[in-house]
Amino acid sequence: MINPDSHVTKSGRKIAYRKTQGTGPGVVFLGGFKSDMEGTKAVYLEEWAQDTGRAFLRFDYSGHGTSSGAFEDGCIGDWADDAQEIIEQLSEGPQILVGSSMGGWIALLMAKRIPEKIAGLVGIAAAPDFTEDSMWASFTDEHKEILMAKGQLALENDYSDDPYVITRKLIEDGRNQLVLRDALNLPFPVRLLHGTADVDVDLAVPLQILDHASGDDMRLTLVKGADHRFSEPENLAMIRRAVHSVTMRA
Repeated sequence: MINPDSHVTKSGRKIAYRKTQGTGPGVVFLGGFKSDMEGTKAVYLEEWAQDTGRAFLRFDYSGHGTSSGAFEDGCIGDWADDAQEIIEQLSEGPQILVGSSMGGWIALLMAKRIPEKIAGLVGIAAAPDFTEDSMWASFTDEHKEILMAKGQLALENDYSDDPYVITRKLIEDGRNQLVLRDALNLPFPVRLLHGTADVDVDLAVPLQILDHASGDDMRLTLVKGADHRFSEPENLAMIRRAVHSVTMRA
């Protein structure tokens, strides 16, 4: 496999990325928490973009994949900064953001930060505000005490043998990045996809996005039996159709 290109951000982080030239509006894939740009959904969408001549961009946040930095040193604000600079510096014109899990939160932050660069949004098991509403809210008093005293907490990871290391920085910074507490304007096509068997992000979350955000073209599709990965062939086809739908309306 050809090594990815890299972009050095203003803060000095080296961000690995892969870019496909093509027509606009381009598509930018935003990955999930502790995932990378070589995941099934990102690669599938890149192949679709190449087949259809659509511009496409995928990348690794700092501390993820082959980008520089340690995962434990990062936080939502850092990863949003990475995404913003990559989108602003490496894409031409408004983009369609496809956010998976944490990437859905990052996409909503981009809608607030750089609305002029957003032509549409597809959320796949989108998980906005999860550090506060899912992590912190579920921690026991003992977990909270350990986290605050030691600065980090190791949790079991269902997707890897390596534990999730949750840092105090991640939790505290997350409170500065919440998107479901104040006005959230999404004045472009929005498609949310969510599986009923998702045990990581509750079904209440996409419903809350729909209820909270303002926008004239927002749709939620619930898929019976689909899990958080949303990577089965039929799920990938749904993602492709959702992205295509947004490109036709953007």
